Amino acid sequence: MQQRKIPMRKCTGCNEMKPKKELVRIVRSPEGEISMDLTGKKSGRGAYICKDVNCLNSARKAKRLERAFECTVPEEVYAKLEGEIKDE
Repeated sequence: MQQRKIPMRKCTGCNEMKPKKELVRIVRSPEGEISMDLTGKKSGRGAYICKDVNCLNSARKAKRLERAFECTVPEEVYAKLEGEIKDE
């Protein structure tokens, strides 16, 4: 039997390749709204990040989410994401 291929994604915080299941998807919807996508099915531009506040902070510092979504990410979005990651 053939072994299933595990989809890998790069964390925008630590730049490490990890299995998609271990990461949280952050999505910019076509309307420009940025939110956390726990199902992985929302439409829009996605970026992945570890379930770790340190990764979120390093992504924020280097403006990696801004680069991934090609728009500015408001401070309250980071605060909301941080709260949701801590709840995980």
